[in-house]
Amino acid sequence: MPKRKNATRTDGRIQIKIFLGRDENGKKKYKYVYGHTQKEAEQKAEEIKLSLRKGLNIIDANSPFSLIANRWLKIKLQYVQGMDYKSSVEQINTYIGDIPISKINIVDIQDMINSLAICNPNTGKPASKRTLVIRKCTTKQIFDMAIENRIIDFNPAIYIKIPKDAPRSLRRALTKEEQSWILNTEHRAQTAAMIMMYAGLRRGELIPLMWNDINFSESSINVNKSVYKVGNKFVVKQGAKTRAGSRTIYPPKILMNYLSQLPKSSLYVCANANGQMHTTSSWSSMWNSYLHDLNLKYGKFSFTVSSKYDPKGVPFVIPHITPHWLRHTCATLLYFAGYDIKAAMEYLGHSDMKTTLEIYTHLDAQYKKSSSSKFDNYLANIGNNN
Repeated sequence: MPKRKNATRTDGRIQIKIFLGRDENGKKKYKYVYGHTQKEAEQKAEEIKLSLRKGLNIIDANSPFSLIANRWLKIKLQYVQGMDYKSSVEQINTYIGDIPISKINIVDIQDMINSLAICNPNTGKPASKRTLVIRKCTTKQIFDMAIENRIIDFNPAIYIKIPKDAPRSLRRALTKEEQSWILNTEHRAQTAAMIMMYAGLRRGELIPLMWNDINFSESSINVNKSVYKVGNKFVVKQGAKTRAGSRTIYPPKILMNYLSQLPKSSLYVCANANGQMHTTSSWSSMWNSYLHDLNLKYGKFSFTVSSKYDPKGVPFVIPHITPHWLRHTCATLLYFAGYDIKAAMEYLGHSDMKTTLEIYTHLDAQYKKSSSSKFDNYLANIGNNN
């Protein structure tokens, strides 16, 4: 049973000193609790005693959320690279980072989600449903790690609700200029980018793609495998992400001609530097290198930059192109090429027509709006001819 000593402070509060044990050097550790009355101080001491009986780490329980969150981020990025995790933790910390992790309750996190749903400070607009889900999931995972390390015993993030009216974010397509970057920049990742942009493969379908999945005489690609992540590795699963994902597609000549000219020195079309299938870290390293090459070549800087390794640092000024953007670009190209919804659905391997329909509906709205000016111009020309 932990010992405790009572004392009255100069401000009149009751102080109770609780023995927590000894550290790795044998030094005694104590925890102090305070109350305006003996009963209040005793109650706080009992809460500490209960936590000690559960084996919780009382010292870390008083650490600010941001300290635990940054520990989680450091570990997470050893296995999975991604801008979302870093930006997600940074934003969450602006809301609850200063609060001791053991003191954060459901309301604190729900208030954060509700505030972002009204206005995301990063964009000045309501946060999308996807952003809100990422913030909730990131917070939940941080609390999960704290529970695993006996810092707390309750995860308040599991009870958070995402507002039903949160807008859905549609991943944008690359502009014509950005598509030209992909076509005109040699890099190990160019092959991956070309396949995702013109064949619409998901990253998980692209990584295990083998040369024997490509039939050059038929100008076709057979999508029959996918990968899922386990730690730092991708594990191959026979069959695509969904049943509809297993498909044979017939990409445009620009892609097939490009692929036919590549060396076939590996089993994999988009192999890592050793000719093997990518791991999560090798993929991330390759993709980040590619983005930095694109940034150096096409970015507009206020000073002269000669190398992406410039000691002064190179600001990242181009959009952070993702595999999702490239796949969405493929969907957009299919739309403008005249593919109907069913044909586009089969090409992209969507299991639900609603997904394809949502993309096409969004593009319809954009295209019809831009096309209205053509009607005005046509009528104006008729008037001029009269």
